Amino acid sequence: QVQLTQSGGGFVQSGGSLKLSCTASGRTYSDTSTLAWFRQAPGKEREFVASTVYSRDNLYNAHYDDSLWGRFTISRTSGTSVDLIMKNLRPDDTAVYYCAAAPSTTGRAVGDYANWGQGTQVTVSS
Repeated sequence: QVQLTQSGGGFVQSGGSLKLSCTASGRTYSDTSTLAWFRQAPGKEREFVASTVYSRDNLYNAHYDDSLWGRFTISRTSGTSVDLIMKNLRPDDTAVYYCAAAPSTTGRAVGDYANWGQGTQVTVSS
């Protein structure tokens, strides 16, 4: 079992920036090849934001939802940690953001991930 602990987030005005961090513990050897971020806005389904997938030689490939590329950056800071740097935030970015982990997958569906963080609220005011 993998435990994911999230930090960061909070309240920001439109155009501002925030950073979310996630650290995995527990059985991380094979179950954190992919670390990803999802978000869930009020009344909406949880949606994919970005992921880092182990490639080779301690390198990771980043994948993004097309609509967020350029404003959001996912950064694999270690084998068990990942950040999400969010810039030029907009009110429609308001959501609870979740870190997720899985054995190597490029999947973007909620069902592709068995391990989830506790969620972090991000609120962007207009």
